[in-house]
Amino acid sequence: MAEVALGLLREQLVGRRDQLVTVMRQPDAAAHLQSLLTEVDAALDRMSRGTFGLCDTCHDPIEPDRLLADPLARLCLDHLTPSQQARLERDLELAVRIQQSLLPPRPLRAGAWAMAYEYRPAHLVSGDYCDVLPGQAGDWYFLLGDVAGKGVAASMLMTQLHAMFRVLAPLGLSLPQLVARANSIFCESTLPTHYATLVSVRAQPDGALEVCSAGHLPPVLVHDGRAARIEAGGLPVGMFCGAEYTTTTVTMAEGDTLALYTDGLSETEDATGEEFGLDRIADNFAAHAGKPPDAIVSECLAAIDRFRSGPASDDITMMVIRRQQA
Repeated sequence: MAEVALGLLREQLVGRRDQLVTVMRQPDAAAHLQSLLTEVDAALDRMSRGTFGLCDTCHDPIEPDRLLADPLARLCLDHLTPSQQARLERDLELAVRIQQSLLPPRPLRAGAWAMAYEYRPAHLVSGDYCDVLPGQAGDWYFLLGDVAGKGVAASMLMTQLHAMFRVLAPLGLSLPQLVARANSIFCESTLPTHYATLVSVRAQPDGALEVCSAGHLPPVLVHDGRAARIEAGGLPVGMFCGAEYTTTTVTMAEGDTLALYTDGLSETEDATGEEFGLDRIADNFAAHAGKPPDAIVSECLAAIDRFRSGPASDDITMMVIRRQQA
């Protein structure tokens, strides 16, 4: 495990140990706290001896996402006991239900806008983020992101993004301020190795769009059958606490469509190792842009499935937004 991440985990464990000792001093402290303290001390000892993160049975590295989620883990997945495996399966099933409950309804009609999306975890849970939020004056936020990493740890950070924007959106901040505030909170509450790319769109009833990108792939706008990428810079959220953000403004006419997507689409590979790429995404989107948003999503993902060789190795999320005709 990287030295910086290990140092931060050690700092977190020391802080938690101090809290644990404080609670144990109380007269009604639960008996199981002593065994928990023993586990924390053992983890700190493994860090000191350089064996932290290695399976007690096979001595191979424990899965990083599990270790970040549970620094006390001592066994890799292959060597969990039957009861531990059953408990992990129950936890994963609960995580799946929680994540699915956080997704927006589909298809969605939001004022002047119609939206459809597809959310495909590569495994049980996903690190992709997808949400739609109402603003304060008839405007709407369309949000899509991708947390670095995969598995349970990434899915936990996805839920954190979801909660942050749900709290911040009603405050009336400008879009750059909204993303900057979310970035600051994300930085202060996660490890330095944790970050997420994000594209945020604020859509006004008159068709005006503000697009703010935090290191994410460019949205594709189709007008009169022609596709154009909306290039917008910006650092991923969680990378630098003081990062500032800007917006690109475009106007969508009635019937225009906009596509947001994660790199699970663009980095899908065929049998030769060639990636699907941004150009194919734009071409496929333009070819079907006259169809309803849910049909556009289906057609574009069908093209991905035909192109891909083997099972998907990364989470895939795509959102299509259309300005509705009067």
